[in-house]
Amino acid sequence: MTTRAAQIATDLLRIQAVTLRPSQPFLWASGMRAPIYTDNRRTIAFPAVRTHIADGLTALIRDLYPDATVIGGVATAGIPHAALVADRLGLPMNYVRSKPKDHGTGKQIEGELATSDRVVLIDDLISTGGSVLSAAKAVQAAGATVLGIVAIFSYELPDSTANFAAAGLTLHTLTTYSALITAAEAAGDVTPAEKASLQAWRQDPWHWQGVQD
Repeated sequence: MTTRAAQIATDLLRIQAVTLRPSQPFLWASGMRAPIYTDNRRTIAFPAVRTHIADGLTALIRDLYPDATVIGGVATAGIPHAALVADRLGLPMNYVRSKPKDHGTGKQIEGELATSDRVVLIDDLISTGGSVLSAAKAVQAAGATVLGIVAIFSYELPDSTANFAAAGLTLHTLTTYSALITAAEAAGDVTPAEKASLQAWRQDPWHWQGVQD
């Protein structure tokens, strides 16, 4: 685990953007039972955390996508981070709605986008990848190129790995579910049984049974 991944994982736990609860699972909108709930929208309320994230995402893009011409934010949670990163890089920014507006001009992509543009999309959280991959399709449909996707955090679920591979797109995140468990364990926030249960969920989330006695 890199120093950056450990820092961001610790940040998310400290500000309670992430809650681990393997003994009292959350029910996600998809119907999945999960030992974790993430609300990375909280990060924008904490200047130091917000800076760590913006600096990290900026470094990722500089290193991996130096040819980017536009930074795209995935609505809604990716927008503030995209704005901070675009400012640091001195690049134009746009954002992509989940679907076209049902009024006015009916735009799905707000801001400027040319067919010659090379876009890096920013999201806050990757579960299955559905929302950000839908945004990528919208950018591609507009004729621009999606170089890749960066995000704060990934659950590292098998579904997301398969979905990004099928889309032919790369994903890089500042921290991961594995790093989060390591940080929580280091802080004494999870027992050995809870750690085992958290790891089991990531391997087979749809059949996860919670903490086993």
